[in-house]
Amino acid sequence: MAKDKTIYSCQQCGYQSRKWLGKCPDCNGWNTFAEEREIKPAPGGGALGTLAGAVVKPSRYTEVPSQDDVRFSSGVPEFDRVLGGGVVPGSLVLIGGDPGIGKSTLLLEVAEKLSLTGQRVLYVSGEESERQIKLRGERLGLKPGDLHLLPETCLERIFDVIANLKPEMVVVDSVQTAYSERLDSAPGSVSQVREVAGQFMLYAKQHTIPVFLIGHITKEGTLAGPKSLEHIVDTVLYFEGERHHNHRIIRAVKNRFGATNELGMFEMTGGGLIPVKNPSELFLQQRPLNVSGSVVMACMEGTRPILVELQALVSSSKYGTGRRMVQGVEQNRVALLIAMLEKRVGLQLLGDDVFVNVAGGIVLDEPAADLGIVAAIASSFRNLTVDNGLAVFGEVGLAGEVRGTTQPAARIKEVAAMGFSRCILPKGNLAGLEAPKGLELIGVRSVIELLDVIF
Repeated sequence: MAKDKTIYSCQQCGYQSRKWLGKCPDCNGWNTFAEEREIKPAPGGGALGTLAGAVVKPSRYTEVPSQDDVRFSSGVPEFDRVLGGGVVPGSLVLIGGDPGIGKSTLLLEVAEKLSLTGQRVLYVSGEESERQIKLRGERLGLKPGDLHLLPETCLERIFDVIANLKPEMVVVDSVQTAYSERLDSAPGSVSQVREVAGQFMLYAKQHTIPVFLIGHITKEGTLAGPKSLEHIVDTVLYFEGERHHNHRIIRAVKNRFGATNELGMFEMTGGGLIPVKNPSELFLQQRPLNVSGSVVMACMEGTRPILVELQALVSSSKYGTGRRMVQGVEQNRVALLIAMLEKRVGLQLLGDDVFVNVAGGIVLDEPAADLGIVAAIASSFRNLTVDNGLAVFGEVGLAGEVRGTTQPAARIKEVAAMGFSRCILPKGNLAGLEAPKGLELIGVRSVIELLDVIF
């Protein structure tokens, strides 16, 4: 009898080695290797088999039918927005987020909405029993139609149920709890996660059935399992939110059927997740008026414009070098803008503590926030308030110049809809723009012009 061979796999990136290593040479993770039994692929493939024995013919591009109308609504408008306009049949969607943030609640609501339209939905749970899922559904006031619950973790038994039930949508909660009997490694290991995701991907493509996978995340905030998990799926969604805020954000970081960085906003209530139709109003409802260091900035999240409040606090320091504390924007970007203000404008900020915060817990990662950061820091440094009816957006360079940004028309439309009277934007974005009624557009070429207009 041949002796089983063992192999060591990194549980973060999937790197394999014949011997145990303390540090992974691929992802530089420490103590991430686990021993697994090396298994050669069976001739028949995985649980669903492979297409190797089938007769495969190429299709002419012009003969493939158009797919423009294949999407269908999930019943939750904000969820449809993040997916790119609706659910695509045959898509494999992965949703990750912190424990207890609302991943299972959201997909249970989506399953209820689709089951009420006559679709047969299978909800596979490896972490909860039917009674626990029913308890959550009663708490949320759900009354689903053709919704079936399956507390199972074995991949082969799950596909047996799917073959008999023939659902039109499948939800797996979560992919880390499912395992295949073909592999001896523990559930959640690299090989198991890769096998489970690969089999569901094959099923979704062969039967044009949408499959939603819930994934755990690591303490660093990334999806647990190998990086290949994100490559296998069609769409990767991140559920974000802070414990002390009621709103939850779904952000698309990968989408083969729509725009990336699209954002959906929800509010967590006792009755479940409620879509927020106007995120700008949510972020600005507690905005203080006539306070220095507070500036409203128009940002873009995917195709949606959102107004957020940027706050800055500049105070004298007892030490020679001031501290830089940032939340909601990139810290290196803020340090760059502070150095620019010292060199180009003459604001002596080296010995002062500078604190920058984005109110509401949202994270901004676009260069158009530069103008808002500069205005907020200068307002707090000079202790002068910014007009309450003023909004800004624009990118700032090291020479103090203000550069144009993308989608200025959408930003201006949102600024006018929220009742602002003035908007400062890059001079290069003014060409071809028509100011909405009641909104004055002010173009600036440099940071000095910006400060002259504000103060």
